[in-house]
Amino acid sequence: MTEDVAIIDNEFLRQFELEIEGKMARIEYALQDRKIFLTKYDMPQELEEKGYREVFIEAVFKEVKDREISLVPTSPEIVGFMRKNRRKYKSLLPVGINI
Repeated sequence: MTEDVAIIDNEFLRQFELEIEGKMARIEYALQDRKIFLTKYDMPQELEEKGYREVFIEAVFKEVKDREISLVPTSPEIVGFMRKNRRKYKSLLPVGINI
């Protein structure tokens, strides 16, 4: 299902966006050196209930991995996802950061 999701990197607003069923989900970020800080997560409740949280976060993680930069989750929702999937995404964390 992640492959079917097309996220948009809105560089002007510094956020990844996902539009589904006319509703917009977003993850705000800040870039610093070769790290991306995922600072704020926002998804409409209707999409949350349909299970799009994991799909959206996985798509953003794939984008970060493709860019070959480190990921620093600061949003509680993204930190929680990272903890649940620690083994799969540990390589995205910068050296010295443990979740």
